[in-house]
Amino acid sequence: MKTLMTILCASLASSAAFADNHCAAGKTLTDGVLTIATGNPAYYPWVMDDAPESKQGFEAAVAYAVANEMGFADDAVTWVRTSFDEAIQPGAKNFDFNLQQYSITPEREETVDFSLPYYSSAMAILTTQSVVEKMGEPTMEALKGLLWGAGASHTGATMVGQVIAPDQDVLLYNDNTDVTAALQANQIDAALFDLPTALYLSAVVVENGALLGQFPAERSENPDQFGMLMADGSALKPCVDEAIQALTDSGKLAEIEAEWLQGATGVPVIQ
Repeated sequence: MKTLMTILCASLASSAAFADNHCAAGKTLTDGVLTIATGNPAYYPWVMDDAPESKQGFEAAVAYAVANEMGFADDAVTWVRTSFDEAIQPGAKNFDFNLQQYSITPEREETVDFSLPYYSSAMAILTTQSVVEKMGEPTMEALKGLLWGAGASHTGATMVGQVIAPDQDVLLYNDNTDVTAALQANQIDAALFDLPTALYLSAVVVENGALLGQFPAERSENPDQFGMLMADGSALKPCVDEAIQALTDSGKLAEIEAEWLQGATGVPVIQ
C-alpha cells in the first residue's frame, strides 16, 4: 500500500509540475482543456463529415497536432461552433482559437490576434470537366495553349502572365463573378484562384467545374496565409505560435497538407 501511495503521490506531483511549467497553463478558457472552434457546418477538405473530433480533414488534423504539441491529449480538446463573421468581431470569445480558413490581414489584426500561418495557399487552376478531358496531363506547355481569364486586380492575373506565359493575352474581368461566368459561357478555358476558393467554385458555382492542377504556394509572390484566430491580446498566442513553429520545423504540417489538400482533393501539383 505504501508503495502504491508513493507512486500515486509522485504521479500527482509530476502532473502538477507539468501544469506549472506548461506554456498554456492558466491561459485557456477552461483550465486543462483546449477549446477549439470551427464552422457550423465545417466543410471538406477542412473537416470531413462535419466531425472535427474525428481528426479527419486538413484543419481538424492541424488542430489536434497543435493541441498535442502544446501538451493537450486528444480527450482534453473540446469543440465549439461559430459563424465566420461572428468569430472575427471584436470582443470576448467562447474558444481558445478558431480555424475557418481565416486569411491573416492587417485590417483583421486590428480586432483579433492570429497565430503564425499554418497554411500558405496554393494557386489552383479552375476549369470545366470538358477542358480536363481534352487536355489530359496538365503540362506547362499544354497550359500555355489555354485561353485564360482573370480579375483585373486579382493576383492570379499576374501569376498567369509570369508563371504560365500563355500564347494568348489573358482576358481581364471586373471581378471573380465575371470570371466564373465567362468560364461557364466557354469564353475562357481556365482561371487561377487560391486553392480553397477554387475548390468551392468548382463544387458549387461552376457547372461541371473541375480543378486542373495546383501550383505550390512558393510559386506565388504573395500567397494567401491562414492563421488561427484568437481574441485580441490572447495570452495563449505565444504558446500556439511555438507549437506551429515546431510542427513547421519538423515537417509535420507539410505532411498533413500533403495528405488532406493534395492527396484527399486529388488536385495534382504542377511543378
